[in-house]
Amino acid sequence: MTTLIPVLGDQLSHALSSLAGQDKKTCVILMAELDEETAYVPHHKSKMAFILSAMRHHADDLRSAGWTVDYVKLTDPENSGSFTGELARALERHSASAICVTEAGEWRVKAMLDSWADRFDVPVEIRADDRFLCDHAEFESWAKDRKQLRMEYFYRDMRRKSKLLMDGDAPAGGQWNFDAENRKPAKRDLAMPQPLHFAPDDITQDVIHMVEAKFATNMGQTAKFGFAVTRADALKQQAYFLKHALPPFGDYQDAMLTDEPFLWHSILSPYLNTGLLDPLELCRAVEAQYQAGKVPINAAEGFIRQVIGWREYVRGIYWHAGPQYVESNALGAERPLPEFYWTGKTDMHCLSQTVDQTIAYSYAHHIQRLMITGNFALLAGINPVDVHRWYLAVYADAYEWVELPNSLGMSQFADGGMLASKPYAASGAYINRMSDYCSSCRYDVKQKTGPKACPFNALYWEFIARNEDRLRKNPRMAMPYKNWDRMAETDKVALRRQAQQFLETLG
Repeated sequence: MTTLIPVLGDQLSHALSSLAGQDKKTCVILMAELDEETAYVPHHKSKMAFILSAMRHHADDLRSAGWTVDYVKLTDPENSGSFTGELARALERHSASAICVTEAGEWRVKAMLDSWADRFDVPVEIRADDRFLCDHAEFESWAKDRKQLRMEYFYRDMRRKSKLLMDGDAPAGGQWNFDAENRKPAKRDLAMPQPLHFAPDDITQDVIHMVEAKFATNMGQTAKFGFAVTRADALKQQAYFLKHALPPFGDYQDAMLTDEPFLWHSILSPYLNTGLLDPLELCRAVEAQYQAGKVPINAAEGFIRQVIGWREYVRGIYWHAGPQYVESNALGAERPLPEFYWTGKTDMHCLSQTVDQTIAYSYAHHIQRLMITGNFALLAGINPVDVHRWYLAVYADAYEWVELPNSLGMSQFADGGMLASKPYAASGAYINRMSDYCSSCRYDVKQKTGPKACPFNALYWEFIARNEDRLRKNPRMAMPYKNWDRMAETDKVALRRQAQQFLETLG
């Protein structure tokens, strides 16, 4: 009597629910590298190298722990290309009498798992994924009868539930949220920590060579590949962040500097989203640093909010909204994604910086994603599905459950306000305030019209004008529309003409 346990590429945890209580002597773990996963969007080369190498290392870790692992590589000539196909082959190979799997993280994969009971003549057990603090039923209960599903209130409930940063029933430090203290621009600092770089071992080198050969035309470089691909190394990066980068992380988490892709960010999200790190374990380690007096409350709270607040919240929104969420386009944006999102070839320094580092590292931090690439796409009226597919393809931490609500909801306001209370739209002034990008740009951030004017300035007002019917009644948009109303008609016409002329250059 053999139980087959499929383990997906984002389930690289020894604490996976499908492994709990199983007899290692009667189980076979199935892991497979698949065409259907590597090709459903044109993934960044480093993203694929990271995930596939992490999978291969995890398979070795499982074997060392006493599990039998059946591992199918992408280059296996018998590889069917789909998980259902590989499951069928494995059931026959091992004469398995049952399947036990942890629930999927995405709608398309859920549909696949749900089909197995009818497809195969063996019992299929799908277990809940208990790596999250909030399960589906709890989120639905929280969301029921609420007119607005705001993250802040959900986050407070998660703080109470986890008891993280709590003094009894009250939040540590006397308030729930210290975000107002976390918006400082950064200055160059020779002591700025750099994340650990993990030199590719033989397994990773083999994966990189395979990816470079099989996906030669995909975006990205692997020359600077340095991701941790084991839990042991991910824990080293976690410890490094806690000691060297977390203390000033709060102050400067929204800052951007030329040629500094990492600043004081943790670079831990790829490891959380693949399962190499445990989110609650990480948050408790952050809390311990605060309790020991090693980091200020705004840094500890800001980081914990991103994990048990925002990360848990967007997962809840993803499953609450349903598979049709991807079709959201509340602002009617239809412009194609500009080519420079793939090449970085643009005179806008902030965008070239963000895309160039994305090409090099498959990484950009949250403000670069939201207020540079996301903000430009929002202002320019780029089709939100194109934006979603780009984010999903190019970032190593991007899985649809976490990426889609961030892209369509927060970044593009395509869900009409289900997730965000207002569009995150900004002119060049915001970028200038939070970065040094503008000082190296051929455009002048202080000019609104003319050949040297920063494109973000006219695009911002074009966005305000274009979406007036949809946004004027939003109370959080009252100030922009008051400022728009005060403008002379000639200035309005000049700004909109400037924006349209720029948009025509995008094709």
